[in-house]
Amino acid sequence: QVQLVESGGGLVQAGGSLRLSCTTSGRTGSLWTIGWFRQAPLKEREFVAAIRWNMYRTDYAESVKGRFTISRDNARNTVYLQMNSLKPEDTAVYSCAVDTDSLPLWPPKLPRQYDYWGQGTQVTVSS
Repeated sequence: QVQLVESGGGLVQAGGSLRLSCTTSGRTGSLWTIGWFRQAPLKEREFVAAIRWNMYRTDYAESVKGRFTISRDNARNTVYLQMNSLKPEDTAVYSCAVDTDSLPLWPPKLPRQYDYWGQGTQVTVSS
């Protein structure tokens, strides 16, 4: 079984930064993709960023390119989402998820492609 725990959310002013962490426990796999998604009130869950577990391959939603950076520390079983230049429209619950076998189609951008999810962490950006 795989457990995911997010942390790092909070309240920040527009233009500020936050770093989210997603720590996995249990087994890991070389074919994994770790994704970040977000869901704002009354909106569908949307893809934010993804990273391969065993190579440095990343992908981002257009809305966050140039502002957000996804990275990983395999020794700590942790994936990070550094969020800079935050905007009020970034306000949402952010969740990380694991796709255990995303090849050959990569990146997986649909929630249904992911197998395990964390509980989410709230990010609120004030104007």
